[in-house]
Amino acid sequence: SKSHNAKGFLNAVKKYFTSNEKDDANSLLAKLISMRYKGKGNIREYIMEMSNLASKLKALKLELSDDLLVHLVLISLPTHLGQFKVSYNTQKDKWTLNELISHCVQEEERQQREKTESAHLASSSQNRKRKNNKDVVERTSQLKKVKKDENTPTCFFCKKYGHSQKG
Repeated sequence: SKSHNAKGFLNAVKKYFTSNEKDDANSLLAKLISMRYKGKGNIREYIMEMSNLASKLKALKLELSDDLLVHLVLISLPTHLGQFKVSYNTQKDKWTLNELISHCVQEEERQQREKTESAHLASSSQNRKRKNNKDVVERTSQLKKVKKDENTPTCFFCKKYGHSQKG
């Protein structure tokens, strides 16, 4: 009777964990499919997180091929990496997950450099404009002084501004 109860208990536990595995697989797969990289944080860590989810699915006997995982990662990348996706799709060779990580990191670094360079160009352009505006203001104020000087009477006798010798 005790062995019968133990068998029943083990069957109940097995049944519970089997249904629980299905739930786990569903939630892991849903999370993997809905993941989106938003450009914040480390792209390598993001792809490794996706790979980790795929490994957990494999442990639950739901195996994703590396090709499928590479495509899931590419789909989850933001639009500013669109050109990168196009270049992958036009190549004959398929990338491994490690190659994808390497290429993504390089592309993100390249875009970051471009962003930094364009920000630098914009700020130096603004500085040039400010300097030019300052020069223009100085020149106009000097011209105003000259005009003011032309309109101000000069004494022919003592050569001072502001009064004139009355004849």
